[in-house]
Amino acid sequence: MRPGRGCLLCLAVALSLGPVPAAAQTVTTGTPAIPAPGVPRTRDGRPDLSGIWQAFGTANDNLLSHSASQGVPAGLGVVDGDEIPYRPEALARKQENFAARAVRDTEAKCFLPGVPRITYMPFPFQIVQMPDLTTILYEYVHAVRTIYTNGTPHPPGPIEWWMGDSRGRWEGDTLVVDVVHFGADTWFDRTGNFHSEALHVVERYSLMDADHINYEVTIEDPKVFTRPWKIRMVLYRRREPNIQLLDYDCYAFEWEQYYPYPGL
Repeated sequence: MRPGRGCLLCLAVALSLGPVPAAAQTVTTGTPAIPAPGVPRTRDGRPDLSGIWQAFGTANDNLLSHSASQGVPAGLGVVDGDEIPYRPEALARKQENFAARAVRDTEAKCFLPGVPRITYMPFPFQIVQMPDLTTILYEYVHAVRTIYTNGTPHPPGPIEWWMGDSRGRWEGDTLVVDVVHFGADTWFDRTGNFHSEALHVVERYSLMDADHINYEVTIEDPKVFTRPWKIRMVLYRRREPNIQLLDYDCYAFEWEQYYPYPGL
């Protein structure tokens, strides 16, 4: 399913909940907020994540540290310990994926890339924060993701969705998002790092200051990995005065530059 292109109502409501002077900031319990220097807050005292953000780096090419290769710049890893703890049989599958990445990677077919991969693809995204839900609008194929923060549980499964089902909660000043109900087709990057339908993702969004989010992701999938593992990176606020999400309709032929392998 291809999401729609607009969320004007969401944006209007989010603007009404924009930053307010420190003297007026309180959390929902009535306890005075203690804002970190430079961190904008909403009227209910939560850190205000609203805005246009982007990850910069090569995680979409390869989550692990890697040298430059054809069509891929060198990059530093974003995985704790620079190791993904595959089960032996799953590691063999990962290596098969890499060899056939031109036809197996769903990004090459312009399908939705899943969570967390869509966050660190080379496209900006916009967070629209409201008291009971947070919406993320992605430039990539106009994807839209809704994170419910009103205490409602995940729907009963099993359900196989490209982007999973997201339920959020606040732990202090960190937005914690629990994501389940995935299909098994999406990958974590272009090198074939993959998961099964048992994937469980926990994202943590923490404002470091007004322009930087510390983004931490815990990955758990007992069918593929021997233990949970973590991804960490910084998300940067786009500060250009005319910044906005633009149209990006993916075309599969564009990826031929990344997959120049005869016969694939």
